[in-house]
Amino acid sequence: MIEQNDTPIYHDQRSVALRTTQSICFVQEHDKTAILALLLKDFKEKQVVIVVKSKKKADTLSKHLNAKAFNATAVHGNHRKSQQQEAASKFNATSLHTLITTDMILKTLALENIKLLVSYDLPDDMQEYYNRLALMKEQGVGMALVSPEDEPILDDIEYNMKKEIDEKEVEGFVASKAPNEKNKQKKDRSKKPRHRNSKSKKEQEEGI
Repeated sequence: MIEQNDTPIYHDQRSVALRTTQSICFVQEHDKTAILALLLKDFKEKQVVIVVKSKKKADTLSKHLNAKAFNATAVHGNHRKSQQQEAASKFNATSLHTLITTDMILKTLALENIKLLVSYDLPDDMQEYYNRLALMKEQGVGMALVSPEDEPILDDIEYNMKKEIDEKEVEGFVASKAPNEKNKQKKDRSKKPRHRNSKSKKEQEEGI
């Protein structure tokens, strides 16, 4: 913490996250690629980082976005260190606009001037979500695509922040039906703020 004009400014990652513009989109897993392309249409010439859980997903997204005329590259653990650093250098020089990677590689890249960070997948560890946002140094925007499988970690994040992250409506997006998907009742999120509905996993385990 430092003090400026008698106002305390906290620089722990939770406080940085609270000062960073964030939004979420609730979406089924099979619709994430479709909604992502719409989210990125205003960021084609800006520096964007997309964080995924797996190497395979990073490669698939890179092909998908390049097919839609995005300047995108995936880097992950299957790439040599020199390839990872080359991608980071291109990103920092703005000759590469969209970089897709995993948390493990992201923390080694020293990326600069990130304007948008997309959590295509929420991490299993809430701390990694804060780590992602901290890389933008309170200057970029964070967006997260939240599938039903991601909602438990979203509950933990919001409960810890004591803040409900704004939900973003994406113009032009139409949800599709997954193959063999049965009719399911959509979760009602209108009754209570999400972060008041849940306790963290640790609290649940301790019976608090």
